[in-house]
Amino acid sequence: MYLKQFIRDESGCASYLVGSLSAGACAVVDPQWAIEPYLQAAAAKGLRITHVLETHLHADHISGGRRLAERTGAEIGIHAAAEALFPHRALVDGDVIRLGEVELRALHTPGHRPEVLSFLIADHDRASEPCAVLTGDSLFVGGVGRPDLGGAARTYAGALYESLFDKLLKLPDFVEVYPAHVGGSSCGAGLSGATSSTIGFERRYNWAAQPRSREQFVDLVTADLPPQPGNFEVIVAKNRGALPLAEPTAAPLAPAAAQACLAAGAVPLDARDVRAFGAGHLPGAVNVPLRAGGFGVRVGWVIPSTTPILLVLESEADLADALGTLASIGYGNVAGYLAGGVAAWQAAGLPVETLPQISVHELREQLRDDPSLLVVDVRESDEYAGRHLRDAVHMPFWAIAERAAELPRDRPVAVICAGGLRSSLGASLLARAGFRDLRNVTGGMSAWLDAGYTAV
Repeated sequence: MYLKQFIRDESGCASYLVGSLSAGACAVVDPQWAIEPYLQAAAAKGLRITHVLETHLHADHISGGRRLAERTGAEIGIHAAAEALFPHRALVDGDVIRLGEVELRALHTPGHRPEVLSFLIADHDRASEPCAVLTGDSLFVGGVGRPDLGGAARTYAGALYESLFDKLLKLPDFVEVYPAHVGGSSCGAGLSGATSSTIGFERRYNWAAQPRSREQFVDLVTADLPPQPGNFEVIVAKNRGALPLAEPTAAPLAPAAAQACLAAGAVPLDARDVRAFGAGHLPGAVNVPLRAGGFGVRVGWVIPSTTPILLVLESEADLADALGTLASIGYGNVAGYLAGGVAAWQAAGLPVETLPQISVHELREQLRDDPSLLVVDVRESDEYAGRHLRDAVHMPFWAIAERAAELPRDRPVAVICAGGLRSSLGASLLARAGFRDLRNVTGGMSAWLDAGYTAV
């Protein structure tokens, strides 16, 4: 048996290639939009991709399943409850996919969504018992799938309880667990950064897997649910086949054409690093660095998929990666990219804005010298609850567009996060909302605490 795991760092998505070296065949489970890694991995081992299996209709990214099936001729398998509109095999509990000595058995484990499947993997050259289970978004390392992306949260939480305690946790301790997401995903809470585990370890140490009544479990997993991922309904619809998929494209726009694009309603999405953005950017630009991780996830939170986007890049070499990541979250709304970048914009005599970057030492001095300085902390609630600056206003970056009016406009504002990335995004959103006296705290709370400064 051959099993290879693929992790998409920015979103915590995990996918798998499972196959038989002797039979020369394999299945790809939960493929990402970019299918080249699977094609390359299969070719390197002399395997044909004969099956594409989906554990469920993902809500945070566009599957590459149909693209992979078109390229390879593989059959797509997904649970019947997904009501997929593309050619597929409608799997139900107990269905088996055989690849030589390797067996993948479908186990219906609803709860995160109604159609979620897990796949029990057996290597019959060694034993008839399963050696691993691909758990989709039912059981994670250190958590479980959130139950509010498929319907009524409490109803699906009850189904998740049954999937977990009546099926998955009854597997032998030695069975390895490979989930569809790892730490960093918005599809669950409390996920570990580990990429695999065992049933025995999760049974003992996973907070959601501890013995409790069904009602207690439902209360637990529906309490304090995080905000639903941006654009998730459109993503699910595209993964079902209800909306068309398209390869992303973007035309180069000279500064004058880019200016006209913005006047027509496009949002400038500046994908450069924080310091380059701070030194000079297009008025109204939203800063989400392409190379810092979380690009697609964060864009999905702050720019609607129906809003045209003007990409601002460090260089044209970044275009393919930016377009591919945007396509993976269902965004086909790129109106173009600024040819020549900010340098060309400035050379054309067009205005730029800046965002001052200050260290935590400068922040401490400014707080001492100017009591009116307001600190806005744009981290998540659990981060803020852990440690934060005294009197800092908590406003997660994804909430700024709706809540900016809660902040006073007659005070200078310093925006802080854990390390300086989300704060630059948050500051750019405040600038779009009309705030002018802004600064971004480089190093964020990590640097503040490392310096030994006071936090509560």
